[in-house]
Amino acid sequence: MLDNLLAVIRAENLSEQLYHSLVGLEIEEQRIDQHGRLSRRPHPSQLGSRTFHPYLQTDFTESQLEVITDPNPNIGGTLDQLDTLQTVAYRSLEGDDRIWPLSMPPVMDETDLQFIADHFDRPAIRPYREYLIKKYGLQHGCLTGVHVNYSLPDPVVHRLYSHYDQEFSSLVAFKNALYFRIAQNFVRYQWLLTYLFGASPIAEKGFFDPLPPELQHPVRSIRNSRFGFVNFDQEQVTYTSLAAHLGQLQRFIDDGTYFSAHEFYGPVRLKGQANAHDFQTGGIRYLELRDFDNTPFTPNGVSRHMLYFLKIFMLYLLTQPLPADLPTELAAARVKNQTVALENPLDPTQYQTEGIRIFAEMRAMANALATHTEQWEIIDDLEEVLMHPELTPAAKLLEHVAQGSLMKFGQAVARKWYHDRISAPALLPQLAQLSDQAQRFILTALQAGVQFYQVRDENGADLLMFTFDGVTQVLEDRETHVADPNTRLHQLFPDLPPLPTPLHY
Repeated sequence: MLDNLLAVIRAENLSEQLYHSLVGLEIEEQRIDQHGRLSRRPHPSQLGSRTFHPYLQTDFTESQLEVITDPNPNIGGTLDQLDTLQTVAYRSLEGDDRIWPLSMPPVMDETDLQFIADHFDRPAIRPYREYLIKKYGLQHGCLTGVHVNYSLPDPVVHRLYSHYDQEFSSLVAFKNALYFRIAQNFVRYQWLLTYLFGASPIAEKGFFDPLPPELQHPVRSIRNSRFGFVNFDQEQVTYTSLAAHLGQLQRFIDDGTYFSAHEFYGPVRLKGQANAHDFQTGGIRYLELRDFDNTPFTPNGVSRHMLYFLKIFMLYLLTQPLPADLPTELAAARVKNQTVALENPLDPTQYQTEGIRIFAEMRAMANALATHTEQWEIIDDLEEVLMHPELTPAAKLLEHVAQGSLMKFGQAVARKWYHDRISAPALLPQLAQLSDQAQRFILTALQAGVQFYQVRDENGADLLMFTFDGVTQVLEDRETHVADPNTRLHQLFPDLPPLPTPLHY
């Protein structure tokens, strides 16, 4: 199936459009206090309700922020929006709260764990949370990471389908085959991403009791190992075929193995339908890639290099044929990822030779598609990391370990990131071309949970588009020059709820 896909992409001259497939981000991060412990303050009072906020949510703990971008065809646009949303989050922090820069949480003791268990302000999902605590423990839910949402451009899918309409019964079946091939190949080569971007080498005191023997020394990624944010070994969902994947997922939900589809922590989730059985008729709309640790080396928590590499890597996964003995290879791939996750960060991976082959195949694909110089450069840069393990994030973090801990480093990074955001000359640096009043208005809108987009009219003038609950208002910069942005927003959107009443812990 999908034979000669690379040749079809080349013949249709679709590589540029595929390279601009949509990417959106979900960045999980913990708030900490001045002592580096998980914050005991409630969710920031300046932020709108988590029942509808499109950009700033929480997850397992009240101290965990989740920053969500819109999908964007350009990595630069995705990162610009992420930077703005991170700035909004930082400017909404209260007291001495800061943002912890690592996937593994800071030091926790029994009082911290008890506080996490006792304080949770989202009644609708409390039963699910209590189920997770009982099954996986409190510490499991305190891990954070980066999820990447990836979708193919619909016009490209339609063009490709014209070459395979005799092979597939419908466009939906064809689109599902494209997406699931990417998912299967992602699982096959997950180990490479764990090597290149793993950044959780050690756990702080209070996370494990006792510390597993395999973690007595630093590793590449605890989070992506069997000790991290994964399902139990006996509860893994297969990727051997779409039907088998969806069927097993639904059985796990039906028999109570999983509380819901949200409990599936596999490396790739299929997204776009409410229920597993709906994908066969409604189709996959995008993939959620869940393999990435937070990085403390860039202030937005995600590596720009990783995102640019992922764009070309996903194109490789799409065009890479599946092996004849797929079930065996998928099983072996899971073992590879576990092995790489627990390797010493300073040692070459034992799969380096296979990695060299993958990069060679990526180069051949890039050559066939006449890709841009920047795409060649990112392949070169990451192949250098493959050959030099000391360049990996996990290895770089070892330079900052003091007495078996990253607490001092994490706190220092958290303080610097906060200072740099708050002391920046512009309120929202990525929107510095707008007036101070417009930036203040946009900040207030984003805090409240109003979606914001910047567009330009036919003369190149900035237009500011605000959307809430299906209603869109377009303003010019001068129209945001108001004494009270919050009052003006409620005039524009009468159904916008007031900010939640602040809690006091």
